[in-house]
Amino acid sequence: MMVVRIVLIVLGLVVLGGAAFAAFAWRSEIEPISGETAEFGADLLERGAQLAAVGNCIACHTVPGEKAFAGGLPLPTPFGTIYSTNITPDPETGIGRWSEEAFRRAMREGVDREGRHLYPAFPYDHFTRVTDEDNRALYAYLMTREPVRAEPRQNDLVFPLGFRPLLAGWKFLFLDKGPHQPVAEQSAEWNRGAYLAEGLGHCGACHTPRNALGAADSSRHFGGGEAEGWIAYAINESSPAPIPWNEDSLAFYLRNGWHELHGVSRGPMAEVTGNLGGLPDSDIEAIAIYVASIMGEPSDQRRAEADRLLEEVRSDAAKSGDVVQAVDSVVQPQGSDIHGEGAAIYAAACATCHESDRPLPFGGLDFRLSTAVNAASPQNIVNVTLFGLPPADGEASSVMPGFAGALDDRQVGELLAYMRARFSGREAWDGVEEMVRATRSGDYPVTIRPSDGIERAPTNVGAEY
Repeated sequence: MMVVRIVLIVLGLVVLGGAAFAAFAWRSEIEPISGETAEFGADLLERGAQLAAVGNCIACHTVPGEKAFAGGLPLPTPFGTIYSTNITPDPETGIGRWSEEAFRRAMREGVDREGRHLYPAFPYDHFTRVTDEDNRALYAYLMTREPVRAEPRQNDLVFPLGFRPLLAGWKFLFLDKGPHQPVAEQSAEWNRGAYLAEGLGHCGACHTPRNALGAADSSRHFGGGEAEGWIAYAINESSPAPIPWNEDSLAFYLRNGWHELHGVSRGPMAEVTGNLGGLPDSDIEAIAIYVASIMGEPSDQRRAEADRLLEEVRSDAAKSGDVVQAVDSVVQPQGSDIHGEGAAIYAAACATCHESDRPLPFGGLDFRLSTAVNAASPQNIVNVTLFGLPPADGEASSVMPGFAGALDDRQVGELLAYMRARFSGREAWDGVEEMVRATRSGDYPVTIRPSDGIERAPTNVGAEY
């Protein structure tokens, strides 16, 4: 009898606990609207378009080559694949029956119109900071896009993460709800930049490391992360850029997608800088002011090293832009026989652009200035070497051929080992050939273990990068 009583008590506690959690996780449905097209003013729509650009909404909610905002893009995560949703105003498969209240709740709380919890691949942990006025403008913009009937694809997540009520627990632990709070001690420009970068811009979604449960690690804010198979570099005081960023260089880069001392944007960041082109200069400058403040002033030592590097690069450029002379100057690093082939490949495939007198954005960056060559992980330079840089649609842009078809895994590995030794002076990368093989084939996950100790599992890299 005692055993039976214990079992009944345990079952009762389980039932009570389950009921309590269900009550905690439950969210009500918000009544659908008629689906008729609402009237919005031109100014509101223009503002909404700018905000959608800041949020880079089209990148995640559009499959390349398909209708804009119709969803269906696979977003690989350590927990499985999530497919983005249709955010066109289609009444059946999109958000056509969502009221502004329902839209605002999704942005602030990560709950859809029907009361289902949304996965934080939709970065509502950042969007919660957006003001009611900006939510209204963004809602107006999306509700006036072309309606597209596109049934959502089923997510493919590890058990039991397909059970959405569990997300209520994640939010309890990690979602800090509430609009952005200005900092009185900072300037209006700084506060504007903080609002854009931390809110709709959700810079930290890529540039901040994540914990085991997929939440941003606030103790390492902007300390570097991973996105779609690319390393999002640290944009705080630990930035690996050989030349420190400042307000002017950040603003130029965000506006144009390149900077003469830092190179061109690529991968997901190319989409970001492309979308930011529609913002007013004041917003671009505000973001630059805020991010530069997070990076802080470089130390005297780092500033001196950067000055020496710049003097060296500019002195070499002044002596000659002759590609033949540049190629003849390629030498094998002292004490190494492994880079002989890497040096030859570099001379044949890279030096023509990267050691010419053609400036960015149409020439190649001097690799001594390259963050990718100086970074702890070679993932980004692997991606670019294999898949190149595609031209932008309808405008002049940087372009680079991919070498996936011309070089095998070993050859790419030797090329990158040579570049690391010649241009960075840093310790050699480990496992480059393995990373090249995995990146080329999509045989993931591969865990990168850079010197900062953060483990990152890159996701598949499409050839469009």
